[in-house]
Amino acid sequence: MILLRALARLITFLLLLLLGLAGLTVAIFSIQSGLTGLSLPQLADWSHLADLRDTVGHGLRDLETGAVNWVAALAGLGAVLLGVLLLAGILVPRRERTVSLRTDEAGTVNARRRALGQAAESLVGQVRGIADANVKAKSRRRGGGTLRVRAHRIRAADADQLETTVVDRLTTLTGPFALNARVDVRDAERGNRVA
Repeated sequence: MILLRALARLITFLLLLLLGLAGLTVAIFSIQSGLTGLSLPQLADWSHLADLRDTVGHGLRDLETGAVNWVAALAGLGAVLLGVLLLAGILVPRRERTVSLRTDEAGTVNARRRALGQAAESLVGQVRGIADANVKAKSRRRGGGTLRVRAHRIRAADADQLETTVVDRLTTLTGPFALNARVDVRDAERGNRVA
C-alpha cells in the first residue's frame, strides 16, 4: 500500500506538470491570430495533429467494422487496472499503527507506537549510567506489545545492574498495561555522553 501511495503521488505530480506545460504552451500560442507565428493553427501544424487525426481515424474505422486490435485492447485493460490500483492506493485509509494497551468493558486503550517508544525513551534516559537509548514499540496480534530497548552505557556502569534498573524504570508503562520489555545494554559508542 505504501508503494501504491508513492506511485500515485508521483504520477499525479507528473500529470499536473504535463498539464501545466500544455496549458502554458496553448497560452503562448494564443497570443497571435492567423496561420503563422505564435498561433493555434501553427501549433497544430507543428504538433502534427492532422497526421494524428488520420491515424486515429483509421483505427476507429477498423474498430467500427469489428476488427479488434488485441494489443490495444490489452493495453487499455492494463491502463484501467493500473488506474484502479492507483485509486486504491490513494483512497484506502492507512492502517493506524497502534499498540492495544488495555481492553475492558469501558473500551480499549490504544497508543501510537512512536509515542509509546518516545515515552519509554524518556524513562530510560533518566537512568544514571545510560549514555543514550533507542526504544521501539511493537504490537502483538492479541493485544499488548513489546518495548525493545537498546541502551548504551558508560564504561564505568555495570551492564546487568543497568538492565535491571531500566526494566524497573519501565514498570510504569509495562505494569498497568500488557507490555513486555526486552532490554539490550551495550557499551556506548565514541562521542556519546551522559546527559
